[in-house]
Amino acid sequence: MADLPQALAQLYRRNLHTVKLGLEVEQALCERLGRPQDSFLALHVAGTNGKGSVCAMLAAVLQAAGFRTGLYTSPHLVSFNERVCVNGAPISDADLVRLMKRVEEATQAVIAAGERDVTFFEFTTALAFEYFRDQKVQVAVLETGMGGRLDATNVVTPVVSVITSIGLDHQQYLGDTLEKIAGEKAGIIKEGRPVICGALAGGPLAVIREAARARHA
Repeated sequence: MADLPQALAQLYRRNLHTVKLGLEVEQALCERLGRPQDSFLALHVAGTNGKGSVCAMLAAVLQAAGFRTGLYTSPHLVSFNERVCVNGAPISDADLVRLMKRVEEATQAVIAAGERDVTFFEFTTALAFEYFRDQKVQVAVLETGMGGRLDATNVVTPVVSVITSIGLDHQQYLGDTLEKIAGEKAGIIKEGRPVICGALAGGPLAVIREAARARHA
């Protein structure tokens, strides 16, 4: 599709390597789009390592069980389309171009209302939510981009949160100890919703247990 390279080039110029943690802009963008993240059940996966594998396995299990299943992961290996899949099939070029136009219109409205510019990951996350709603996805598996508490994906209220592992990653943003990083990952735990953890060391596990206890999870 002739429009796709140009649309992707414009998207890649959108702060591709800039990290701006916080939920306000993503929330505003999703509100402008009519809260597409509320149209499906979500499984939200965070962790230092293992996120992609866990997301792929969860999506495969849900699809095999007969659910219309969305999968949002990053980064892609070959094609941008790989980031957003429904029942194992990447988003088509035509749908990608169509939804990029829709999300760009919402982005400009958000900026005009006084918010900062939307980052690459915030834009892509909103696009994935829109596609899942359009495709009448029943359950979506969502991989966090970085951390959890302030990650753009954290505008969902999942049926279950998953924390795969805790290691020293992105320390300039998430903290310089395993406990601080665990606190950021634990930010995906929601009130009254279960959380499942991989095998964790004592300190990080204690942080996550406390977060779960505080939120009755």
